Amino acid sequence: MTDIDLDALDLPQLKDLGRRIDQQIADLTRRQREEALLAAKAAASERGFDLAELLGQGRTGRGRGRGQGQSQEKSAPRYANPNDPAQTWSGRGRRPAWVTEALEGGASLESLTIA
Repeated sequence: MTDIDLDALDLPQLKDLGRRIDQQIADLTRRQREEALLAAKAAASERGFDLAELLGQGRTGRGRGRGQGQSQEKSAPRYANPNDPAQTWSGRGRRPAWVTEALEGGASLESLTIA
């Protein structure tokens, strides 16, 4: 390792050195991560498994998402656009433009409720 007299460097030199150090750290981290992944795949393969299956990723490679056994269900619609009943809203999340327009036009949220 080379000893560097940091006190002898000016600001641009220190910033350049910092960038080079950050890049070196990122490169080393990437290489070590790749080596660890290859070792994990080899260990799983030696035992007759696929690493993605062991991690619960299956073929999608997406991980577990919301947790095992949990699915995201859509809420039932509570409001409908009087001008186009096919446009509905559950009352959760961002308000659709048609709801905002109806409210600005003087309608109440209760008037948009699905009967």
